[in-house]
Amino acid sequence: MSNDIKISIRNLHKSFGKKNVLNGVDLDLYKGESLVVIGGSGTGKSVLIKCIQGLLTPDSGSIKIDGVEVVKENSDIIESMHSKMGMLFQGGALFDSLTVWENVAFDLIQNRKISKKEAKIVAIKVLRQVGLGADIADLYPSELSGGMQKRVGLARAVITRPEIIFFDEPTTGLDPIMADVINDLIIESAKDLGATTLTITHDMTSARKIADKIAMLYQGKIIWTGSVKELEKTDNPYVRQFIQGSSKGPIAVEK
Repeated sequence: MSNDIKISIRNLHKSFGKKNVLNGVDLDLYKGESLVVIGGSGTGKSVLIKCIQGLLTPDSGSIKIDGVEVVKENSDIIESMHSKMGMLFQGGALFDSLTVWENVAFDLIQNRKISKKEAKIVAIKVLRQVGLGADIADLYPSELSGGMQKRVGLARAVITRPEIIFFDEPTTGLDPIMADVINDLIIESAKDLGATTLTITHDMTSARKIADKIAMLYQGKIIWTGSVKELEKTDNPYVRQFIQGSSKGPIAVEK
């Protein structure tokens, strides 16, 4: 892994009304690195990803992608950054009215103006890479199991060969075996592309498997970062409570 920083975040703030969600986030993500951000529900993990993607505008702070500042920049700059990104959404977020292959090829057809005939060929090839046969290409998402929908979502995330891939709770709702299959596919897909990946999850089994580095978000700040080995040895009481899933500790349980 090179020492080049792919994404650099400094003093990032985002509030909704009186609720401060991000309260001075500092984070670096290196090229080719797999970073997993952990933290409880409502700690701002999804908001962080949306700010990096340009879907939300931070109140203040800096986000640089490949050294280019993207906060409050013009739409052309944000659009050029979007073209580098892929995303696997938490619920799959597939379009019910489109077939599987049309979901996978959506970006190719809509934004890259590739013909439907060519896009379908590419979509089927990428579906095979995530362990799905051509026989499901013309089915609709409602005809697939949850695990298959996740794979279709992953195929859609990687079809444009993005430099950066975001994974939003990729194993939520899956049984442990299928979750492990998805973890393996995430690792393989990122390796194949040489992509930089940012995953947000509650699933510590998944985090330990796919992460080069783990960061914990708490009360709007990154309070700890380190490797998986360092995670197991940390004496940070917030991190220990979270990874042990304990109700006792400094993190207050909401009543």
